[in-house]
Amino acid sequence: MKRLVFLLFLLIFSIQIFSQRVVSRNLPEHDVKRFHFGFTLGINVMDFKIQPSDFATQNSVVPEVSMLVPGFNINIVSNLRINNFIDLRFLPGIGFGQRTVDYFLDLAYDSSQELESSYLEFPFMIKYKSTRLDNYRPYILTGMNIRYDLAKNFNEEDQVFLKLRPFDIYTELGFGIDFYLPYFRFSTEVKYAMGIRNILDKVNTSEPFFQDAASFFRSNILIISFHFE
Repeated sequence: MKRLVFLLFLLIFSIQIFSQRVVSRNLPEHDVKRFHFGFTLGINVMDFKIQPSDFATQNSVVPEVSMLVPGFNINIVSNLRINNFIDLRFLPGIGFGQRTVDYFLDLAYDSSQELESSYLEFPFMIKYKSTRLDNYRPYILTGMNIRYDLAKNFNEEDQVFLKLRPFDIYTELGFGIDFYLPYFRFSTEVKYAMGIRNILDKVNTSEPFFQDAASFFRSNILIISFHFE
């Protein structure tokens, strides 16, 4: 019993000492820089919002992306400080991923189309930061991203009968946390990108079923990023 009381006292004493410790601030001048730069590594999952066509409704066809496959992103960070709470960010880079569109006929799997994407990305973001709390700082961000897909999907020899328009514009919204380490700032961020254009390009093909089953494809991308600045 005495040992239990002693251990309990030691635990309470340790918690009290820990809660009263002074936290040293890393990189105290980082947030007052007018410009700073860095790089980003990210993981993405790409999806489509698919609107079935009248042909699909009449023939009980359902096109959908039923399984998400991870891809990756690499970006360069250019940050302009507007004031203590707002930054303007430009993060050009590249992103790679793929989507498989499955076609279900009368609720049973029928066929699929595998579409790869290799994006050039040009995002312009506004970052709104909270007050810094010791060595971390939460934030939210929003902006626009121009993406150009370098991948050539349509290839009948490879049994790919869908063609995507390469150019798209995305609205993006996300949140994250800045962590101030001794030598650099590390940030984790989650961002959702929503394409605003119909990127399904209908062309003449020997297998029109795949494109006739949808009236539009809109691209959606979820990105988890790790910034080093």
